Amino acid sequence: MPVINVEELTDKDKALMEVNQLKNEVKLERWLTSKCCEEVKEYIQAREEEDILVKGIPEEKNPFKEKGGCVIC
Repeated sequence: MPVINVEELTDKDKALMEVNQLKNEVKLERWLTSKCCEEVKEYIQAREEEDILVKGIPEEKNPFKEKGGCVIC
């Protein structure tokens, strides 16, 4: 897909691009926000046990765990 410098386009070309974009957006199926939020909530809750941000990293699998302490004699 070629890169278009919008500053070099005429007003007519800009308007045509906007009309084409709006035609594409009109074709999209729209959903109620409340329905989408419920689906996202169910998805998250169904995978909560596997979520590392909720459950945390087990000590034996933590790659950032310090291997050993530093001792100064």
